[in-house]
Amino acid sequence: MNEYRTKEQKIRFYKSKEWKGLRLKVLARDNYECQECKRNGFVYTDTHDPEKHKRLDVDHLKEIEDYPELALEIDNCEVKCIPCHNKKHNRFQKRRKKIFWDDEKW
Repeated sequence: MNEYRTKEQKIRFYKSKEWKGLRLKVLARDNYECQECKRNGFVYTDTHDPEKHKRLDVDHLKEIEDYPELALEIDNCEVKCIPCHNKKHNRFQKRRKKIFWDDEKW
């Protein structure tokens, strides 16, 4: 059975042709839409450039380090936008400060 505990093992897995093929199948199955956004009444899609999918991730519902036997099971995967995926894993991106002007700058 494969182990996915170290960073190197995970990198090797996510670079594998088996994962890349499954990822494309999951994206197509989920219509390139974030399933978490859909559950919450929103639609986040990336159909404008389906070959790049830079704003969509394929998430393992049961994590591969805990359930390595499910790593390549399509039913254990779903599409999530990066903000939803980061929220699930408690990863937050730095937000830029908004700048407000006191007077008009011309």
